[in-house]
Amino acid sequence: MSVGLPESWMLVVSARVDPAVEEDWNRWYDEVHLPEIAECPGFIDAARYVTADDHGQRRYQTIYRLESPEAIHSVEFSERRGWYQFDQHVEADVRLFQRTGTTND
Repeated sequence: MSVGLPESWMLVVSARVDPAVEEDWNRWYDEVHLPEIAECPGFIDAARYVTADDHGQRRYQTIYRLESPEAIHSVEFSERRGWYQFDQHVEADVRLFQRTGTTND
């Protein structure tokens, strides 16, 4: 980490969703899952993205900004994480990142 920079953490969730449930999954993600996760201690905010092209199956990405890596170990987060009824229809990769620098260094 660069000297003088405050710690900055991101949880990045990349997902491919079965097209048969994609519309329902997006509704659930936006209306239920994202607000529930955003209420967890240590979560600052979140943003969702989808690939810009339609060649094949779309890929979704959610980036959560965290106060610290401990946020993903809270009881609240543990109780709310997961794909629930969509579990068999989602292939996901979850990674935790720590900022190492900025363009303003």
